[in-house]
Amino acid sequence: MKRTKTIIAAISRTLLGLVFIFSGAVKAIDPLGTVYKIEDYLKAFEGFFTNLLPAAEAAAWVLIVLELLLGVCMVLNVRTKCTSWIALLFYCVMTPLTLYIALTNPVSDCGCFGDAIVLTNWQTFWKNVVLIVLAIILVALRKSTHPLWRGWMELVIATTTIAAAISFMTWTKQHLPIKDFRPYKIGNHLPTIMEDYEPDQYEYTYICAKDSVEQAFTAENYPDSTWTLVRYASKLIQKGYESPIHDFEIINAYGDDLTWDILESEEPVTLVIMYDLAKADKSQMTKVEELYYAAQQYITSEEEEVIESCDSITNDSTYSENTEYSEITYNTNFYIITGSNTDEFVVEYPALSECICTCDPVTLKTIVRANPGVIVLKDGIVIDKYNLKNK
Repeated sequence: MKRTKTIIAAISRTLLGLVFIFSGAVKAIDPLGTVYKIEDYLKAFEGFFTNLLPAAEAAAWVLIVLELLLGVCMVLNVRTKCTSWIALLFYCVMTPLTLYIALTNPVSDCGCFGDAIVLTNWQTFWKNVVLIVLAIILVALRKSTHPLWRGWMELVIATTTIAAAISFMTWTKQHLPIKDFRPYKIGNHLPTIMEDYEPDQYEYTYICAKDSVEQAFTAENYPDSTWTLVRYASKLIQKGYESPIHDFEIINAYGDDLTWDILESEEPVTLVIMYDLAKADKSQMTKVEELYYAAQQYITSEEEEVIESCDSITNDSTYSENTEYSEITYNTNFYIITGSNTDEFVVEYPALSECICTCDPVTLKTIVRANPGVIVLKDGIVIDKYNLKNK
């Protein structure tokens, strides 16, 4: 009996520990994604919670370090009696919280496994039900666990885990996630992903009346004009598929939609992403201007070729006054994309005003985990992506 309890405790401890490690690891790969998700929750709950937005990043880092530390300690059987109680307390908070989220649906997914595995809110709740059961078992059988490490080794394991987690997240924040789980990763053809869409399928029932008698009909057997439609009801029979890229719409200052001009460009198009201009790292603006002037230099060389071509046409005897020059379009391969107000920015950086475009800020935060960050497209394919701090 004692051996059975030990085995059950070991299985519960290992499974729970691996879940904590995986959850913490995918968040550590993309810590800004966790920050954004916590901000989404705080905004969704509104009221007092919006006052906590400045603490979202600190909360994200604490959560990630806690999950990794708990996971490593459980797998290596370090302070299991203590960590089992912490795990139980953790899920005593998260399980009812995720039930509330599943019922109210303030955000579409919980973000518990980052973008690596996207779960619905109900899937997250049932996942936590299973994990809280494992935590209860582990607490109940905590006396059946036998630590493998004691004394100074426990301290070494704990401090090494914390230091490694913080160092890795710091590096990731300065660069970009080493693994991109989002649809805008390098090599993806965005138009193909955008077209991958299936609508929801509904079954409609029409309640019609004739001679004070109501009867239900479907679209296939809808009655003639002697019947009067009273009401109709719809029933979802098959959930459709929404493309992971569905809000990628780039609008310039004149209200023109440039999305497909950019996606279908045969020349590389550089997009500087600053989802919030007020929060953008202004120390990087010199690099933004360098990218802009480099793009203008490229356009100028193309422009000269067009002018030379037009001059040769004018010297041709077949040329007439009605012949139009090829249109010279400025700024066709460099744009600054933001989801915030641009008034102050264009005053501060007038030379860049013609490059400013807008897009949904959530989409911009999904495209690149930097502010500012850069993504380069060619024929709709992501050919490069980087944090501007590293260039």
